[in-house]
Amino acid sequence: MFAADSHDLVLVARRARQLEDLSAELRERHGISVRVLARDLSEPASVGDLWNELMAARVQLDVLVNNAGVGLHGPVWEQDADALDRMVRLNVAALTNLTRLVLPGMVSRQRGKILNLASVVGYQPAGPGMAAYYATKAYVLSFSKGLALELKGSGVTVTALSPGVTASSFEARSGASGTRLYRWVPAMSPKAVALAGYRGMMRKKTVVIPGIIAKLFSLAGELPPRRIAIEVNRWLLKRAGSHSSSTS
Repeated sequence: MFAADSHDLVLVARRARQLEDLSAELRERHGISVRVLARDLSEPASVGDLWNELMAARVQLDVLVNNAGVGLHGPVWEQDADALDRMVRLNVAALTNLTRLVLPGMVSRQRGKILNLASVVGYQPAGPGMAAYYATKAYVLSFSKGLALELKGSGVTVTALSPGVTASSFEARSGASGTRLYRWVPAMSPKAVALAGYRGMMRKKTVVIPGIIAKLFSLAGELPPRRIAIEVNRWLLKRAGSHSSSTS
């Protein structure tokens, strides 16, 4: 969508081959400049190294899209410690640090846009079964809303895109495949989610919640008593057919 609107791009992700294939397609189709940087943003030094390389190349960033993120399903004490650390670094630290690094230039130019990929789960009080992941997305939503007000009048805007279930490999990668949430809640297409986020960012919206189901989930998560939402989430995040119970 950015390429179609004639934006030059810097693409950052782990898989160099996929980035190169995408960049070639975008250059040919839209006649734009595309810089590809293969980086794992969950690595502690990656954000600083990425930023230094961009500054050395005198790249001016007018829009930042913090789209990278992962999830983990299951009890926290059973999750791999390294995977848990990487999720928090990617979902929280990398997003925060990249945002912090681009802001001085944007504020000095009095223009710029930041799009942070939050989630509808950020509106939920908690997510038993994906507790740490839900907490990271609550952070992204809170951070984006607070930052948007800090930047009011600066010419720089911040938008939090908060989708619900989306047709992607997320549930498989996170280990949440087979849960009631991903089996029973209809998924939006990635294209529809991306379009909603892109349009919302261009219209300077602070929050974008695409689709009626996601809107209902966000509303339900904030209605009192919130403990009911927690119990509903615990039920949704169990695999269908699971009859295990717990006492609290």
